[in-house]
Amino acid sequence: MASLTSLAPAPRPLLASTPRRGPLLWRLTAVTLIWATSLFVLALWVSGGGIQSTFAFDGDTFTTLGRVTGLGSANLLLYQVLLMARVPVFERGFGRDGITRMHRLVGFWSFWLLMAHLVLITIGYAITSSTNVFVQAWDFVWDYPGMLLATAGTGLLILVVVTSIRRARRRLRYESWHLLHLYGYLGAGLAIPHMLWTGADFTASVGATVYWWALWAVTAACVLWFRIALPLIRSARHRLRVIAVEADGPDGICVHIAGRQVHRLGAQAGQFFVWRFLDGPGWSRGHPFSLAAAPLGEELVLSARRVGDGTERLAGLRPGTRVMIEGPYGSMTGERRTGSKLLMLGAGAGVAPLVALLQAEPYAPGEAILITRDHSAAHGLRRADIDRLAASRGLVHYTLNGRRAASGASWLPASHAQWDGVGLLRHVAPDLEEYDVYLCGPTPWMRSIHRDLRTAGLGPDRIHSEAFAV
Repeated sequence: MASLTSLAPAPRPLLASTPRRGPLLWRLTAVTLIWATSLFVLALWVSGGGIQSTFAFDGDTFTTLGRVTGLGSANLLLYQVLLMARVPVFERGFGRDGITRMHRLVGFWSFWLLMAHLVLITIGYAITSSTNVFVQAWDFVWDYPGMLLATAGTGLLILVVVTSIRRARRRLRYESWHLLHLYGYLGAGLAIPHMLWTGADFTASVGATVYWWALWAVTAACVLWFRIALPLIRSARHRLRVIAVEADGPDGICVHIAGRQVHRLGAQAGQFFVWRFLDGPGWSRGHPFSLAAAPLGEELVLSARRVGDGTERLAGLRPGTRVMIEGPYGSMTGERRTGSKLLMLGAGAGVAPLVALLQAEPYAPGEAILITRDHSAAHGLRRADIDRLAASRGLVHYTLNGRRAASGASWLPASHAQWDGVGLLRHVAPDLEEYDVYLCGPTPWMRSIHRDLRTAGLGPDRIHSEAFAV
């Protein structure tokens, strides 16, 4: 282990490398799908006289604006479900952290468009029929087919949105929030009947009818297949079981899992699974843990810090406990590399996937640097593996332990408050442009490092990170 007051290793010539085009093609496909379908929905509104009605300056103006916001909300609502259905084209195109951000953004936009749709369509109908808006709203709920179900669905969606606001989210246990979040599926399902029975934009043409039925069918099929059927099939096929549980430092747990033909899962270092341990009540709650070791042979390893009910439960697992999985997920893999050198920065449990990457990826001695951040040296995870990598492969390991600095770069500890983030990065890796940088840890911590890396001149294609917060 090195001190940050020492000189960084001497730079080595950059080895030739060929950028891998797979991730770019997946991303292009995912973006094309979203834009193509969104433009199709807009075309449905235009073909239905939407633009002309906008300039009528009467009830039709409010009604047509209500139509387009309703169409947009319905489309985004279904995409919100698709984004979290673990569909490979989105998983590989955007990565888990990208999908999480999009899911949150799309969800809030869908909700506010839904609210705008309800207000605008009610005002438009009220003006056209010379009716009080409250009377019109009452008529919608009680006299229009499917509206009672849609009202119940709207209530469930409001519940999901309210509990997803960050302040409310922090007050809920993960398990409670996740259970409430599942009501979003029911809310989306309850909205479908009123669209079919009363929505002219959904039934006005063969193209519109085919599009909406196809999108709903594909969304339902993706949820059923990727979230339920495929995990059950994979878990049954590979017969995963716990083979060992051991301490990983004073407050960490390491779980070793083996099964039949585990290599056929295609897992890569840097990825994660959603794990369910069939050890009694509460087994259905899935928890995302990254692979803590390169997935070689027929064994998978996860490591976690004991910080709550889910991680505390790991300590009580017994050899032979059956394991169900979803995954592998995530794009923070070696496929993202474009250079020969590696700079890894991990905080807390975020060190685990970085160690797995360092075990799996090629690099010459001195061309891989790992910087770890913990409350103290005693709290570090995967220390034995880090020491082995330093001894056998020439990994350079720096530690940044202690309480957070009161000023300066927020990702640095108080012991290094005199440093600015850019200067420290350049001190550790003078030839920073030759590195691929991997980040894993709390989201604010990663954002701070990301800003300093960009300030230091590193291109976004050389910075790889993944966050799991929703």
